[in-house]
Order: sequence, then C-alpha cells, then structure tokens
Amino acid sequence: MKNIRSLSFPMHAASAQSVSGGQPTIGPETIHRVRTANDITILVRPNPSAPVAMLEGCLRAGSVDESAEQAGLASFTASLLSRGSANYDFDRYNEAVESVGASVSVGGGTHISSFGSESLVEDFPLMVEILADTLQRPTFPPEHIERVRGQWLVRLQEREQSTRSVSYRRFNEMIFGNHPYGLSTSGYIETIQEISRDDVVAFHQNHYRPNQAIIVVSGDVDPEAVVALLESHFGSWRPGAEPLPPADTIPPVAGANGIQRKSFDMPGKVQSDVVIGCLAIARTHPDYYAVQVANNILGQFGMMGRLGETVRERQGLAYYSYSALDTDIGIGPWVAFAGVNPQNVNQAADSILHEFERLGNEPVSDEELSDSIANMTGTLPLRLETNDGVASILLSMEWFGLGLDYLQTYQERIRAITKEDVQRVAANYLRTDSYTQVTAGPDANGS
Repeated sequence: MKNIRSLSFPMHAASAQSVSGGQPTIGPETIHRVRTANDITILVRPNPSAPVAMLEGCLRAGSVDESAEQAGLASFTASLLSRGSANYDFDRYNEAVESVGASVSVGGGTHISSFGSESLVEDFPLMVEILADTLQRPTFPPEHIERVRGQWLVRLQEREQSTRSVSYRRFNEMIFGNHPYGLSTSGYIETIQEISRDDVVAFHQNHYRPNQAIIVVSGDVDPEAVVALLESHFGSWRPGAEPLPPADTIPPVAGANGIQRKSFDMPGKVQSDVVIGCLAIARTHPDYYAVQVANNILGQFGMMGRLGETVRERQGLAYYSYSALDTDIGIGPWVAFAGVNPQNVNQAADSILHEFERLGNEPVSDEELSDSIANMTGTLPLRLETNDGVASILLSMEWFGLGLDYLQTYQERIRAITKEDVQRVAANYLRTDSYTQVTAGPDANGS
C-alpha cells in the first residue's frame, strides 16, 4: 500500500461556507456520514475558514467494562497507549507530534475511551497514521507502565486532599451504590497498585474494537479524502468474534430512597465542600431540554443562577455555588455544589434545598425564563465557531443517537419550554424528601 503521507491531502473547496461568520446550517445536508465495513461511523464537516483539521473519536471501552476490583483499568489503559506502539516508540511518537506543532490524545471515560488530534491540514495524514497505530498496536512497555502508575498514584493521593474532589466522588458512591457509575473512572490507590501489564493487555484486546466506533473530523478537508484516509488506516482493524452488546446494556440505576447525608472529616482544611443532588434522567429522556432550562435558571445563568444569587451573593454563605446536570446513557444526577466556610455548612445546605423546593413549587417569572432561553440558544453558535466545538458536538450527537438534524432543531426545542415545564421537572426530580448530601471538610462530625 502506498504511504498515505506521501500523497497530497486535498483541502475542501473554498466555496464552502465556514462554521463562523454566516453561521451556515449544520445538518444532514452538510455533514458527510458513512459507516465502514468494520462498523466505524465517520462524520466529516468541512470548514475552510482555517487550514486545520480536528479529529475526535471514541470506542466502546470504558469503566463500565471493568470490575470494582480493577477500578481505573480503562482509564489507565488509555493513558498508556501513547507510551509506545508497533511503529512509534515513545520518543518517536513525541518527536513526530511535537515537530509539527500538533497534538494527539487518548483518554478513558465511563462508557467510552476517547481519542483525538489537532493539526494543520497538511499534517493530518500523519496524525491519523499515529492514532491508528496507537489504538490498534500498542506495546505497553513495562517500564512505562510503572512510570505512569507512579504518576497516577501521586494524582490519586492529591485527589484525597481536595475537599471538592472528595465530596463529589463520595456523592457518586452514595447515590449510585453498587452500580458501576458509583466507581471512580480514575480508580483508587489500592486498585491502581494491583493492575498488572497482563490486565492492561487483556483489556485492550477485549475492548478496543472498531465495532460502533465513531470518528468525527472538522476542518479544511475534503470529506471523501478523509474517509479514504481513515479507511486506509482503520479498515483492516477486525471486530471481535462476538458482537458488542448495545451501549445501554448496563445495570438499571436504582438509587436510594429517602434522604442520605454523610460528612467526611478532612482535618487541616479551611473550606468545606457540599454536594446535594437527586437522581434525574438519562441524556435521551424526553424531559432533557426542560431540565436543562430549569438547571440554567437554578445554577448556571449569569452569576450561577438562583444559587449564585441567593446562597453566595445575598446570603454570603458560599465562596461559590452552582448546579449541573450530569447525564449519560444511564440515569444521572441533578446536583448543586457549594464551597463554604465550615461554620456555614448547615445554613448553605438548607438554602440550596430551599431553592430546589421553590423551583418546583412556584412558576419562574417570564423574564427569568426568556433570559435563560436566550442565553442557552445564544451560546450554541459560539461553540460552533471552532472546529473542536463542531467536532465535539457532532460526536455527542452520534453517540447519543440525536440525529443529524439536532443542531437545526435545538433552538426550537429550547424555545418550546414553558414555565410549567420548568416547574414540573423541578418538582419531579429535585426531591427535598429524597436526596443525597455529602460534605467534605474540617470538623465534619460537628457540622
């Protein structure tokens, strides 16, 4: 086979519209989507506004595929891929990437392992070649495994000293119980210490397959040339003997009933971090857009919504306070966060719960709703002004099966949310009679 790097890689025709400026429609007519013979879905969105190419992709290999005894294995494996492959040892890998000012990344998550590259379009074939070798033919040098393990353990030790990190990790463990979502994707000191090279090799062999992989490219590229390039490097990657189960084949998320509260004492700290939340919905739930609008009002818009205005500004109980919806294929939590003086923990928690209750009991004002919707619909075009923003959104669209017309219908769906919708989802999911609260900080037993 001819070396693809020796070929001229064509840029996209200059007559195409860019992502920025006129904000062209990004939809079925402008997204080139194909599925390869080995079940890789490729999406290409041309953007000739700058001579760069951004690639983002994912494989079905995440922490849901590991046991509790090997927590962190998926992420640990991903971190080792750049340490050497069949054609690129560690030094050659770094020299090849850095010499052209590019970047290549691989990381592990809950359901997927992600990978990507960013480079000038002329160097894009080289990045694809490196990524393909990295993902398919890693060598996992023993000395690098121990080096990365040492770095990993240091980060885990540092994590144990952060009140913010401890509070949210413990919150997930409590709200999800024995479900895989309750485990840290980074693992724990005791699990990372026990992972062997054989464990890493086996995880890669069993889970790094092209089946249901997604690769998205955005930049000054020709879609057909991109597909040909990717097929030349990934086309011979063989799927496993057994088909992968559907992505949503995970244990149901049950969660605990009633109120759970727990404090974790961290002597010597000067701040307490409080996390309060309830299990809500999965990403594909019909209530998703209503919950997003409600969450924007609760703890995102402006200076972090009602929580920022009330808990931090008006009452002076927190250094920061905001909310977030953490959704995935399975049900995720709707959560409020606050960093507070240890003496204010109870007051801050009560104030947060009051805002939960108020959002579900009282309709928001017309102005509050319209401002929040304007904010949400106005920020999307800003994300689409960069190639990495486009690639990230397209990857999410494909992974969650949102459809190629998602960006064309997004604003309409957000604008359709009413005050009644906001009040309904807040009452349904922000349950003050069934929530989990975790505090990490000094004098936890007395707070």
